[in-house]
Amino acid sequence: MQIVGNKARGVELIEDLVGKNPLFVFTISSTKVAEVPGITVAGADPGLVKYTPAADAELVQYGKCRSIAGVPATPDGKPTPALITTTALRLAGIPHLIVDAGAEVKPQTPYIVVGAEGPSENIALKDAATQSTVERIFENAVSLGENLAKASDYLILGESIPGGTTTALAVLCGLGIDARGKVSSSMPVNPHNVKSSVVNEAMKRLNLKIGDLANDPLRAVASLGDLMMIAVAGMSLGARRLAPVLLAGGTQMAAVLALIGKLGGKLTEGIAICTTRYVVEDTSADLKWLVSKIADVPIIATDPGLAHSVKSGLRAYAEGFVKEGVGAGGCVLGAMLQSRFTLTQSHILREIEKNYENLIEKKLQV
Repeated sequence: MQIVGNKARGVELIEDLVGKNPLFVFTISSTKVAEVPGITVAGADPGLVKYTPAADAELVQYGKCRSIAGVPATPDGKPTPALITTTALRLAGIPHLIVDAGAEVKPQTPYIVVGAEGPSENIALKDAATQSTVERIFENAVSLGENLAKASDYLILGESIPGGTTTALAVLCGLGIDARGKVSSSMPVNPHNVKSSVVNEAMKRLNLKIGDLANDPLRAVASLGDLMMIAVAGMSLGARRLAPVLLAGGTQMAAVLALIGKLGGKLTEGIAICTTRYVVEDTSADLKWLVSKIADVPIIATDPGLAHSVKSGLRAYAEGFVKEGVGAGGCVLGAMLQSRFTLTQSHILREIEKNYENLIEKKLQV
């Protein structure tokens, strides 16, 4: 693993969490921004994108999907990061909970509702959600995070929301961080122009300039964001009164981090962004720059070893596809920490490959 940014705080946090028991909280959500052509590859085809969060939740819950046949993957076998997450959780015996923050398709699993009535809207055309919806979700999420922290030593907070890097870009801009050209993508050729076009249309619709919502974070989410980010920000604020929090994801978690700070959360200790090395090393984005504009918070990057895999669909992660999601980087770290590093990269990679064979390759051969 590597630590980017505040290495001293990152090392201190890791040392504090070795051998402790985490809880993985997986928030699923949808935004109609994902319907914009060319903005995401989260699904085998555009018609399946809306099923991806639910299918990811089912894979984490059951080790297989119920809403779709097979698991979310591109036609040539590049799998959802839920495959990595599921493997890490099961190897270490880490418990999880699923939170619905506006998933268009509901998962066939148990899940917790925080008050979202439906998916977030396409911000280029209308506000993502009503202010009252955002306020309700935030209040519920703070209470939920506080209670979940009582049941674990620390929380790993992950997400699945196709199109979410675009809404993250919009919220960061609204809060005063010009993140154009800095957010990541599930594709090797980052569609920055498409994302910026959506954000520019949203800002024009609202007659906003960068930073105009710096003092109104809830409005920034309601106007420009998505419901995942306010749910995760709320849970983080509630939990950190009692336990550390790992924001498990890439550039979307930078937007969440910015919201936490604007909503009154202290970003001085007990919090880190944890992702995969594929995000940190992504030359088409800049997570380190984004976080540096928010707070002196460490970024912990884990390496599941996929570059060394015998499976081309897994090696694709190291070649610029997918990179992260479903809390993959954070769950790999959690598994290593809970096992006191007896679970090594080679152990985790071997098990990921076994699951890939069973869930992906056998389906491709049919």
